This record gives sequence, structure tokens and C-alpha cells, in this order.
Amino acid sequence: MSEFLTAHQISGTLGLIDLIVVGLAIIILFVISYIFGREEKDTKDFFVGGRKVPSIVACLSFVATEVSALTIIGVPATAYSENWQYLQFFVGSATARVMVAFLFIPVFYKYDCTSIYEFLRHRFGPETQYAGSIFFFITRLIASGVRLYAACLGVGIILGWSLAQTLLVFTIVSIIFITFGGIKAVVWAGAYQATVFFLAGGVLLIYLLLQIHGGLSTAWQIAGEAGRLSVFKFDFDLNNPTTFWAGTANAFFIGLAVFGTDQELMQRLLTVKTRKASQKTIISTILVGLPVLCIYLGIGTLLYVFYQQNPGIPHPEKAKEVFSHFVANSLPVGLKGLMLSAIILASIDSPLSSLSSSFVTDIYRPLIKKSATEKHYLLVSRIGIAAFGFILAIIAFACEPVENILWFAFEIISVTGGATLGVFLLGVLTKCKSNYGNIAAMIISTASMAALLLLSHGGYIKLAWSWLIVIGTVMTFVIGFLLSYIGTSNRSA
Repeated sequence: MSEFLTAHQISGTLGLIDLIVVGLAIIILFVISYIFGREEKDTKDFFVGGRKVPSIVACLSFVATEVSALTIIGVPATAYSENWQYLQFFVGSATARVMVAFLFIPVFYKYDCTSIYEFLRHRFGPETQYAGSIFFFITRLIASGVRLYAACLGVGIILGWSLAQTLLVFTIVSIIFITFGGIKAVVWAGAYQATVFFLAGGVLLIYLLLQIHGGLSTAWQIAGEAGRLSVFKFDFDLNNPTTFWAGTANAFFIGLAVFGTDQELMQRLLTVKTRKASQKTIISTILVGLPVLCIYLGIGTLLYVFYQQNPGIPHPEKAKEVFSHFVANSLPVGLKGLMLSAIILASIDSPLSSLSSSFVTDIYRPLIKKSATEKHYLLVSRIGIAAFGFILAIIAFACEPVENILWFAFEIISVTGGATLGVFLLGVLTKCKSNYGNIAAMIISTASMAALLLLSHGGYIKLAWSWLIVIGTVMTFVIGFLLSYIGTSNRSA
């Protein structure tokens, strides 16, 4: 056992320096919330920041939201237990961002959307808008519940807290932070969070490399011989979600769905002043997001090598716990606080603002109370944030049995994402006026994809989950297109 391990294996304790680092990180977050949240006067300020946010800030916030605790905890776990084939998904993801820039962003700015589901109202009718918003709620609540679980898993292991305790603390903190600050606070805080993710990940990567006997060359050899450096897999196997074809196709369609038709990420892009600035912002996230992904994949690989070289050290019981286990048990004072800060900040960056904005804009204002004051809608927005916060906590608590949290999150989006994406593509690529037909198409598509996923998990069919969003998108698009020509009741008023 190395001198490092003898001196610094501290079994989950936090030093004074760690507490100071974490405290400063959280204080800075709330200072940002105060500075940028004190002048929120109406829902447009609260949800799109008056479209006055600088592009670089929106870019970093976008990446911070995309990264989240799921990347910090889940990506190293995947590289530790598998390989680098997750990187294949970034090829499709990058292509999707370019498509979103020129396909979706122009129409959102054309209609001056606060919620992107307002586009569906303009294009088809209110019923499609309501359906799109409801599908967003379902997808985002479940997927974000998984992300929140990932964050609380990491923090709980490091601090020795139970899942319930961790969820309660971070739910309350997130609600207070976002309720007061609105989207401007969220976006500026996201830029700050992205900076911390870069710093913490880069420092940990270097630190881990210094603990490997033989340095980079030895780490490369050990990881390579174990198959941990495999990136591309060009097999034609429909039942394998990690092949290049399945992974790239899945990431492209998920990218279109998440970046273009999901209020949480698109909301960041709508905070900048012009359409061109928004387009440049999402394309620039490619250059920012790729290094972050590689850093955390590299951490996972080095963790594998580290534990191979030190078999006497207690290994994590589950692969999904490897990052948090190492931080809790093998990091020195100071660095442990920095990594804990990154996980905490990732857990606070939640979808509460986007959920609330969609609820107020797409459901509450048109269906429940049409002629209220902006002050009333702002109050309802803040109440909505609190309600969605506790719903997320319940979903996160239910995720405890999940083994691979990264793939599970992708499965969820693959089932429901195609329904929303298909309708948006119908709106931007055709002149169809389907309205009620869109709702039928979305329900049929989602039910079919859920059935295929269950059949695949049960071994009744051989189909990787990564194809589901591709099939679901095409099915929704085709059914909606055909139903637009059946009966006048199917057309928008």
C-alpha cells in the first residue's frame, strides 16, 4: 500500500478546509441568486431573463445543465465498469445541436416563446400545446428525479447521510434558490457551476494520475488490456445499445428531443437577445461540453487502474458508487471539499424553473386563470417551483434500486422523447394542421415504445433501447401526418 493511502485514507470524514470550501461554494451561489433575482417583475423576467443574458453565460449554463450530477457520478462509473463507448453518443449529440440551431431556434424566436410549447399552439392549436407540455412534465420529472438521485447518492456517501436526509436538504435548498432568483439566477449560477465542474474534474484527473504507479503509460497499458479504452464499436447488432450506429442514432434523436423540444435546456437558449446569438450559443456548447465529458470519462478509467493497483483498499460495493466512494475514502482534505462542492452544485441546478414556466404558460394561464395580473402569475410560478421540488424528491427516492443510473435516464427519454420530438418536427417540416391527431399520435407512440422496452427487458424481442426514440419519433410523425387529413375535427381551429 502506498504512502499516500496510509496518510490520507480518512474514511468519509471532512476537515475544516473541506467545510470552508463547501460553505464558500454555496454562499457564492446564493449571492448570485440575490444579485440577479432581486429585480424580477414579471414572468418574462422570471422565465427568460428579459432576453438580456450574455451568450457565453448561457453557453456555460447550458453545459452545466447538460452535465448535472448524472455526468459527475454516472459517467465515471460507466468508464470504470465498461469503457469509453459512451463517447460515441457525443457524435450524434453534436450533430443534433447544429440541427436544433437552424431548425427549432428560429421558430421559437419568431413566435417570441416564453415556453417552447407555445409554438405548438401557434402551429396546431391549444390541445397540442397542452399535450406537449404534459409529456414534458412526465419526461422531465422522471429523468430529473434520476439526476437528483445521482447527486444525493454521491453526497450521501461522502457525508454519511441517508438518502432521505440528503434529498430533504437539497430539495429545500433548490426550492429557495430558484424560487427567489428565477431563470437569470439559474443561468448565471449555471455558468459558475460549469466553471466548478471544469476545475474540480481537472484537478481530480491530475491528482489521480499522480497516484498511478508508472504514470500515464502504465495506466494506458492496464486500461487498454482490460478493454477500458474502447471507444468505437461498429458491430451491426440491433440488440446492443453501445454500437456506433445505435449510440449515434439514439444520441442524435435524444439530442433533438432534449435540446430542441425540452423546456429545461431550451429555456437557457431563449435568455439571449437574438436568434443568431442563440444559435451561436448552442453550437459553442459542443466545444465546451466535449472536454467536460472526456475529463469525467478519464476519471472513471483512472479509478479502475487505481483500484487494480491497490487491491488491499476497500472497493465500492457497486460500480455506481465508485466516484463518491473514492472521494469519501481516498482524497485529502481540501480536494474532497472541492469535489463535494461540484456534486452539491450539480444537485441544486434542477429543472424546477422550466417545469414551473411550462406549467404557468401552457396550462395555468390559458386553462385555469386567463386574466390575472403578472404579480399573480409570478406568485403561482414560485408556488409551482416548491410543488415540483417535492415531487422530484419523491421520484428520486424511488430510484434507489436502479443499478446503472446513466443508462436508466436515457431509457426514460427514449420512451417518451420521440412523441414530443415527432410533433415538433411535424410543425417545422410540414404544413399539416393536425391538432387532436397529434395527441393520438403521441399516446400511441409512447405506449408502443414502453411496450417494446418491456418486451426487450423480458427477453421476448432483441431490440436495444437506443432505437426506441428513433422508432417513436418516426411513428409520431407519420401518424400525426396521416391523421391531419382525416376529418375536420382533427384540424386546428
